[in-house]
Amino acid sequence: MQGYSKEKSEIMDSKAIINNILPFSNVDGPGNRFAIFFQGCNANCIYCHNPETINYCKNCLKCTEVCSHGALSVTNNKIVYNDSLCIFCDACLHKCPYQSSPKTKKITVDQLYEQIKFYKPFIRGITVSGGEPTLHKDFIVELFRKVKKLGLTCFVDTNGFFHKKEMDTLIEVTDKFMIDIKTIDEVQMLCGIEEHNHLENLNYLLKMDKIYEVRTVIINDFMDAHKTVAKVSSMLKAYPHVKYKLIRVHAHGLKESQKEILSIKTPSDEKMQQMKDLAKKKGVHTVECIL
Repeated sequence: MQGYSKEKSEIMDSKAIINNILPFSNVDGPGNRFAIFFQGCNANCIYCHNPETINYCKNCLKCTEVCSHGALSVTNNKIVYNDSLCIFCDACLHKCPYQSSPKTKKITVDQLYEQIKFYKPFIRGITVSGGEPTLHKDFIVELFRKVKKLGLTCFVDTNGFFHKKEMDTLIEVTDKFMIDIKTIDEVQMLCGIEEHNHLENLNYLLKMDKIYEVRTVIINDFMDAHKTVAKVSSMLKAYPHVKYKLIRVHAHGLKESQKEILSIKTPSDEKMQQMKDLAKKKGVHTVECIL
């Protein structure tokens, strides 16, 4: 697997490394949700819009060179982040050569639970994302078991690249999964990963009624969009309650190196409509096309 190096510090003393928390999100599942973005990913997608979540900080200190507001300091050759001084200019993220972030925090399950409990009157549930949250399955299982006692739903937003036998307990305590099916055949080229079990996992979760929505980003040349959409659609036709989102790749917010590639790989409106029509023809009940 490229783009991800597991650290012993990933979970230490029941702590997980968290990249970001959004107390209110309306794009990470149904209703208003508390969204938690974990650090670390087992893929390195060419169009990734959160590349700073892929790896863990190596404390190379390069980010301190561009932080002009004192939010980043150094103690014992390690980055110390002060969020009260941060203006969120993201200069540090653009400077990092390792697809990481100096702004992560180690948080315990109990600390997260207390935050969620505070926002409980205003949210419908929580969603764990990333990065790739299934890499933190034990932590998330413990969190979900506590959160369910609050009467909140628990969703997992995943790339689908995991071994389901290792996820039995996580799958059991999860209400619904939101899963990306990146492509059918070109996984290595598009995502930098050799795993090809995402379709198997999708089928498994569909049969368990654990899927809320499936998403496919459409990009020219790096994938066979027709083949991918046709295959996924044929799997979804028997599940009318599952939404299929077709998303046109875009370069907004990406690094310059990514923008150069994606600027000539963006599908046309006509192609996106063709993919939507194909999904409907294959029997998908709810198709959303995001331009």
